[in-house]
Amino acid sequence: MNTEKLHDAAVRCPHCGHNIHLAIDASQGAQDYQDECPACGSDVHLAIEVDELHDKIIVKIDPDE
Repeated sequence: MNTEKLHDAAVRCPHCGHNIHLAIDASQGAQDYQDECPACGSDVHLAIEVDELHDKIIVKIDPDE
């Protein structure tokens, strides 16, 4: 894990609306995985894109249905 490329992101659970805080390691590039909301326990799908050209990290979250 590259601590220089570690970023904190806050997203909202699509099931209950609770804020979920993520630690994103941008050195890993694009990521696609499932996680669990700590408040309601529902599974959520996270898609992370790293745009190095514009120095952005794009996080998309949706229900895992």
